[in-house]
Amino acid sequence: MDYLIIITLAIVLFALIFDFINGFHDTANAVATAVSTRALSPRQAIFLAAIMNFFGALTFTGVASTITKDIINPFQLQNGLTVVLAAVLAAILWNLITWYFGIPSSSSHALIGSIAGAAIMAQGSFFALHYQGFTKIILVLILSPIIAFAVGFTMYSLVKVIFRNANLSKANHRFRIFQIFTAALQSFSHGTNDAQKSMGIITMALIVANMQHSTEPQLWVKISCAVAMGLGTAVGGWRIIKTVGGNIMKIRPANGAAADLSSALTIFVASSLHYPLSTTHVVSSSILGVGSSNRIKGVKWDTAKRMLITWIITLPMSGILAALIYALLHMFGL
Repeated sequence: MDYLIIITLAIVLFALIFDFINGFHDTANAVATAVSTRALSPRQAIFLAAIMNFFGALTFTGVASTITKDIINPFQLQNGLTVVLAAVLAAILWNLITWYFGIPSSSSHALIGSIAGAAIMAQGSFFALHYQGFTKIILVLILSPIIAFAVGFTMYSLVKVIFRNANLSKANHRFRIFQIFTAALQSFSHGTNDAQKSMGIITMALIVANMQHSTEPQLWVKISCAVAMGLGTAVGGWRIIKTVGGNIMKIRPANGAAADLSSALTIFVASSLHYPLSTTHVVSSSILGVGSSNRIKGVKWDTAKRMLITWIITLPMSGILAALIYALLHMFGL
């Protein structure tokens, strides 16, 4: 079999593995609040998230095009297939490390940092990056948690005003029912953004291998990535559910529903504008915003601090990992 085809198939395989890992790594983000408030059992939540992630992945493709063309130029990439292979391997490795330690790290940060690190190593220059597109992506990654925090704070402030005279027991029961809808919406929005990243990687590889000439993902790419995301979601990420669902604040049905709605809204806007963002950090920031609106002292800021540190180090660490993997692959003649 031709060398070009073998490397391309390897990239497709690892991109789908990344998508699968992304599914179980980020499943917790969509269902943690619903599980924490017992609106859904873990099994019900995972089943719902898997289905909604699958349909969400098939709905949007704009983020995939952004990943394909806005970080680096795939049509002018030196040792392009090795760069893409190194990037996806580094992103997988970083996701597994953070999953093992139960840290809600960002698959988006890991993948974007990895693509940048591998490309810079291949070109031997920081000018390997498509700086106009790359800067916009980084700006969205920085602003989206802040926006999610503000939306969460505002959303729960409105909930408190609207339901201030409501019977607590009845309100909690109704919000638990509503959380089934918000968990579904959250999972669907996750699919509209996160599954697109693997589509972008596969499309980039196909362009580099001269098997495709547009940045629009092919139908088989969309379906395979949607299936991989759905299967990964079905496996679940219980370590991170514990962090997101309980270690940030004590979540009740009302603030859980407000947090889900806030993060889903933020993700939908980003997906419609074709921008990748970190669903992990958007969800966590929404919960922080809701918690701050409810009672600032009730928020476990040590957990937030740990997530912030991970948020800061993921881009450079994944970039360094990708650069080292690229150098290793290049050493062996790839």
